[in-house]
Amino acid sequence: MTDLATVLIVDDEKHTRDGLRLALEDDFDCYVASNAAEAMEHLKNDQVDVMLTDLRLGEDDGMKLLEQALAMPKPPVCIMMTAYGSVDTAVEAMRRGAYHFVTKPLNLDEVELLVKYALRSRHLEHENKALKQQVDQKFSIEGILGKADALKPILETIQQVAPTRATVLIEGESGTGKELVARAVHNLSGRPKAKIVTVHCAALSPQILESELFGHEKGSFTGAQERRIGRFELADGGTLFLDEIGEIDASTQVKLLRVLGEQTIERVGGSKPIKIDVRVIAATNKDLAKMVEEGKFREDLYWRLRVVAIHMPPLRSRKADIPLLAEHFLKELSASNGKAFKPLSEDALPPLMNYDWPGNVRELRAAIEHGIVMSNSSRVMAKHLPAYLSQPGGLGLRVPTLVAPKSSSPNDPPLNSALDIHEMEKQLIIEALERSGNNRSAAAELLNMSRRSLQRKLKDMGMVRRHRKRLKPTE
Repeated sequence: MTDLATVLIVDDEKHTRDGLRLALEDDFDCYVASNAAEAMEHLKNDQVDVMLTDLRLGEDDGMKLLEQALAMPKPPVCIMMTAYGSVDTAVEAMRRGAYHFVTKPLNLDEVELLVKYALRSRHLEHENKALKQQVDQKFSIEGILGKADALKPILETIQQVAPTRATVLIEGESGTGKELVARAVHNLSGRPKAKIVTVHCAALSPQILESELFGHEKGSFTGAQERRIGRFELADGGTLFLDEIGEIDASTQVKLLRVLGEQTIERVGGSKPIKIDVRVIAATNKDLAKMVEEGKFREDLYWRLRVVAIHMPPLRSRKADIPLLAEHFLKELSASNGKAFKPLSEDALPPLMNYDWPGNVRELRAAIEHGIVMSNSSRVMAKHLPAYLSQPGGLGLRVPTLVAPKSSSPNDPPLNSALDIHEMEKQLIIEALERSGNNRSAAAELLNMSRRSLQRKLKDMGMVRRHRKRLKPTE
């Protein structure tokens, strides 16, 4: 074994090979080859840092050898040797990837210096590549992409907290990537084979949620025809991700608090404590601290969940990441839609950068997919993106500004503002349902509320599903 850099000298003239080897062997580990076949044997079997080869190798073509060398998994830096009359050919070799060329008769000092420059260039190239990989790893963790300042401390926190057992509370608006953060913490936790089990708390009634979390025994309630294993048991040895934790009722909060403190559960209808080893990660789009102040969420549970808090910033505060995210979605969604990859045109970026993205990264993903589907050209242009991106105010669901009407008479009755606000809320819900094709989960995300809350409002407003495109009041 040697720490010297290796140089492969390829020339069909023996005196040239020997002269170069004698000139370079004090500083480099030298191999020699008289033809392309011998050179390829060295390239396949030895680590070659620099290849010094003649353009003319008897019956062999030095240009072809150059192409084969550069196609190797770890290609050497290639320096071509040529006679004065073949300088144009040597320049062509540089266009194909050669580092440089020297003309014969050779100046051995010049050759030695050129080899050293070539090695220095190779070292800098490897160093830059390593640095780029470090940057990419630092700012792209487990599918979370971004280099904006708002995201950097989050990625650092994920790396710091992942190997521990601490509970994590992820806060942020809908569509900001809270579940991605949960999966990143789990995947970096040192338990690569363990499960991560997800529970969407808002999608389940309190009775069903309790059974989902803790399981139940046969006959514990009407319809319990067999024992059911809960999500805590399924996640044993891994991670339980509780999404929309702010939606759980008071009774479930008490039981969850006990589980976090004792790491034991009891199935519904059972009396035997079951020991578990589960790391809990929770997420919410609500202000849990405010809910604690209002008495809607237990303070002791809040602090149990919030050992480490991660707040996901909205996309409007990390717009520097939009080009990076857009490129990622272009590649991902082109493939899933059976389309060839199409980059963004120059006119497509301004609408993406100027829009406020109330639906955050999820909305950006949908907009990019729209552009891919609608584009019939070689690029995704502004005209292929959803039209609302270029409209003043966009199409984000926003509560209209109330303007007090002018009174025609001082004796006019006062405006019933409560009734007007109720009607506005109803219209916003109808608009969200129409935009989402009556998908209530998607409509709830547009309205920044849970699906359960939307269901309750629909019931309070007397609105029922009549057909796919419209909801009408109950007659």
